[in-house]
Amino acid sequence: MKIFALVLFALMYVLMIAKPKYRPFYALAVAVIFLVSGILPLRDLASTINWNVLLMIAGTMIIVYYFIDSRMPNLLADILLGKSRNVMWVTILMSLFAGVISAFIDNVATVLMVAPVGMAVCKKLKMNPVGMILSIAVSSNLQGAATLVGDTTSIMLGDYANMNFMDFFWMSGRPGIFFAVELGALATIPVMMFLFRKDKAPVSSTERTAVSNYVPTIMLLLMVAALITASFIPDTPQMINGIICCVLAMVTILIDLFREKKGHNAIAALKNLDFETLGLLTGLFVVIGGLTKAGIIDDFAGLIVKFGGNNIFLLYTIVVWGSVLISAFVDNIPYVATMLPVLTAVTAALGIDPHLLYFGLLSGATLGGNITPIGASANITAVGLLRKEGYQVSFAEFMRIGLPYTLVAVMTGYLYFWFIW
Repeated sequence: MKIFALVLFALMYVLMIAKPKYRPFYALAVAVIFLVSGILPLRDLASTINWNVLLMIAGTMIIVYYFIDSRMPNLLADILLGKSRNVMWVTILMSLFAGVISAFIDNVATVLMVAPVGMAVCKKLKMNPVGMILSIAVSSNLQGAATLVGDTTSIMLGDYANMNFMDFFWMSGRPGIFFAVELGALATIPVMMFLFRKDKAPVSSTERTAVSNYVPTIMLLLMVAALITASFIPDTPQMINGIICCVLAMVTILIDLFREKKGHNAIAALKNLDFETLGLLTGLFVVIGGLTKAGIIDDFAGLIVKFGGNNIFLLYTIVVWGSVLISAFVDNIPYVATMLPVLTAVTAALGIDPHLLYFGLLSGATLGGNITPIGASANITAVGLLRKEGYQVSFAEFMRIGLPYTLVAVMTGYLYFWFIW
């Protein structure tokens, strides 16, 4: 059964690379085969799908539709253009801006909020938006590990290792994960300068777009505040983030219906939902759940530990770079959930502090998803947004940006954790 599952998984990836236009159909088809063949029992279907992420994407997409329609992204684009010297620095500033937001709210929500601003900038400059939007996505993934509330894997580590919000900044008398992530973010600036070195066309903006409706902007800010607040409340429902986004989306629709009384915007907002992206994510959740159920993720984790042996530096190196490689192809949430107890047992047997391996696991697993366009939910969302604008993104095109970005950021964190911890 393991071999059958691996063959199907590999076939799905080959088809996604060869014919990226039909990615959702490949993922959903393999998911159905996994269910029919029993690789993933039907009773586990509901618990395998990450409803929190799907609800959060759906709710945020609705609010973002109104946000774009209000022309607020155009105003932000005008302001950003006024602060930038050329196109290259517009892209870099947009990426760093997305990173700052992503340190405090989910990466997918960040992409859905910031990408429309990037799109507005590119339309004003009449330039291809692919490079900027992909940079926003990979920057969001990087900064998700900076704080306890930035990413699901950070929340998982905090819960497992009894870490609070401040431990990500300073822990046991030493600087924490936050500074490793920020150093990695700074190290990626030269990478972006090289990648976008030809984009030297000067930019300027003296005009200021008039915003027609401030309600969507207020709703987005409320969403950010609510997501941060919810992360500090113990024992919240697992789907709390998705519930917050969907409730605020419904409030936005109701306010619009009350103001306009025609319902045209509400219908358009619902039609704007990217069902292809939601379908792709659903399929991937089922496929990864099947691989986990079949024990394949456990086998990978066991191999990492086996090759590390009793050498802590070798073990740390394998954990970091092995996590990068695995997370490029599978969802990092089940992988991190699998590896945390494995690393705890290994470090207990060796009699060493587990935090070095915990941090190496988090940095490698969080950033590994940046290598491929389907390695992280934020990437899938960004590629989906570009597709709706008429831009198809190939694996090679994504990796041109994602791979160097990942290598530089991971290497920075890798060295930081080893010398500090």
